[in-house]
Amino acid sequence: MAEGRDIIAKSPAFLSSLTLARKVAESCSNVLITGESGTGKEVLAQYIHNWSLRRNKSFVALNCAAIPEQLLESELFGYARGAFTGANTAKAGLLEEAEGGTLFLDEIADLDIGMQAKLLRVLQERKIKRLGENSFRPVNIRIICATHENLQRAVANRKFREDLFFRLNVIS
Repeated sequence: MAEGRDIIAKSPAFLSSLTLARKVAESCSNVLITGESGTGKEVLAQYIHNWSLRRNKSFVALNCAAIPEQLLESELFGYARGAFTGANTAKAGLLEEAEGGTLFLDEIADLDIGMQAKLLRVLQERKIKRLGENSFRPVNIRIICATHENLQRAVANRKFREDLFFRLNVIS
């Protein structure tokens, strides 16, 4: 049994979410989880991963609101040696660290439009380019995102890309 496959819950709403999560785990689709802060979105994402075929690979989590914009790209995509001052060695990003597994992006609504475009490209092409490199690297990951924001409203207000929303909101 994979670690964390069992969750004890009493709330009918959360029990219903767990039932849906077990079904979702069987697919390879991206997932968007919405809910108020503190409602267990990351727990649910980990549960989906633990019941999926990717359960023996990494579950990598990132809170998009916790990383400054200027550091987020290198954190996600990694960088080549010499890509910027202080990059004395190459570093894999979280997209590579999650290879074969799941990348959980919490507070996805906090990504700026430019980073949203880069994430969309990863979802479309299934490859990444580290900062400072010219070649692409293939990635095989499932992305589960979470937010407490109303992303449909953010799309209407042009704060969140509609094409990315539809790529992520395959199962919500």
